[in-house]
Amino acid sequence: MDAFLVSTGIVGLAEIGDKTQLLAFLLAARFRRPLPIVFGIFVATIANHAFAAAVGALVSDLLGPNVMRWVLGLSFLAMAAWTMIPDEIDEEETRLARYGVFLTTLIAFFVAEMGDKTQVATVALAARYESMAAVVCGTTLGMMLANVPAVVFGERIANKVPLQLVHGIAALIFTVLGIATLLGAGAGLGF
Repeated sequence: MDAFLVSTGIVGLAEIGDKTQLLAFLLAARFRRPLPIVFGIFVATIANHAFAAAVGALVSDLLGPNVMRWVLGLSFLAMAAWTMIPDEIDEEETRLARYGVFLTTLIAFFVAEMGDKTQVATVALAARYESMAAVVCGTTLGMMLANVPAVVFGERIANKVPLQLVHGIAALIFTVLGIATLLGAGAGLGF
């Protein structure tokens, strides 16, 4: 249950103001069809985060517990710093409209999420926790919690969310996880 809750919280907070959330705002404004956009985000996130979690589990198995503890601890600290850097949307990620709303959203989100902070966080979380399914479910829920309101309510909420505060909270959580991991928290899990 910890893997699910931590994954949901971290990704939900990290996603606020992230480039994929900016993409959700853009797609909602452009197409004005929330259901296919939300479904496209959901499918893209599951595919992307399942891949990321598989990579995290593989890396965990390959590196062993002592090396993994340092890699994860430092990765969480790097994520804390990265979370504080504002994202911008790439114009190339929005030029797919000829494929229809669902497919445009699915492709744009999958591509935008590659190497994104929430995907990297999913790799680290899957390496940290044994339950890959709980991590994927949690990170997917976190993405949906951040992006569905962006699609449905769009600009009405965009200017009301204090991004620096949300990024600060996410950075604090990543920092706590990083320090706890470096200090040996989770040693019973093999880290």
